[in-house]
Amino acid sequence: MRAIRRTLMLALAMALSGCGEDPKPPVTIPNNAMPNDPALAQIYANSCQLCHANPAANAPLTGDHKAWEPRIQQGTDTLLDHAINGYNGMPPMGQCVECSEEQFLQLIGFMADQPLPQ
Repeated sequence: MRAIRRTLMLALAMALSGCGEDPKPPVTIPNNAMPNDPALAQIYANSCQLCHANPAANAPLTGDHKAWEPRIQQGTDTLLDHAINGYNGMPPMGQCVECSEEQFLQLIGFMADQPLPQ
């Protein structure tokens, strides 16, 4: 099911890629990066990866320092608030209703490729 959804998202992105915007240079971020901790890796795979490893989703990509930097500068409290309550395209609880605040911070730190204070 996830593979079908990912394929459909990519097809839609490719179809819309020429719609009026100047193309941006591709960001070369490995979309197969995973947290070292097995529990976090499972949460990332189930809840975060669909958007944060897919350029078409318009979410900051995992490992993309330039995209994450302005978010990191907002501070841990704001990042955590956005993860829990949703913000713009970010769904509330990041599609992980069982995640703790600590797990959210660890996942954000992983995706931003820098540890966050907890």
